[in-house]
Amino acid sequence: MSERLRILIAKPGLDGHDRGAKVIARALRDAGMEVIYAGLRQTPEMIVEAALQEDVDGVGLSILSGAHMTLVPRVVDGLREAGLDHVKVFVGGIIPDEDVSTLQTLGVAGIFGPGANTETITDFVRDRLTGE
Repeated sequence: MSERLRILIAKPGLDGHDRGAKVIARALRDAGMEVIYAGLRQTPEMIVEAALQEDVDGVGLSILSGAHMTLVPRVVDGLREAGLDHVKVFVGGIIPDEDVSTLQTLGVAGIFGPGANTETITDFVRDRLTGE
């Protein structure tokens, strides 16, 4: 893993609300991480390709559309198939409590709902990706 964490932030699916993703991208950048913002309406395949091309340590997905149980597994599986098992995935957005354990079982490292503190998220990302 590189000294400076490289994090890909992406908005999978058709959800066009990216304010939260941009807030997190800025918070991670301000915490000293290198952030690549993939933008809106990314397919899982586009996200996996960007993670591969950008040699990232982590992928943050922002999902408000309710499609998390379809899109997140496709990203996680795609990362594994691309040999990127070491890349940690974290998710922010509207994730019902009953879906959290399923996503964690799939390999999602962290899940953050509305109102999550940016410092908590940056600390989590740093701790989970560096082991500090």
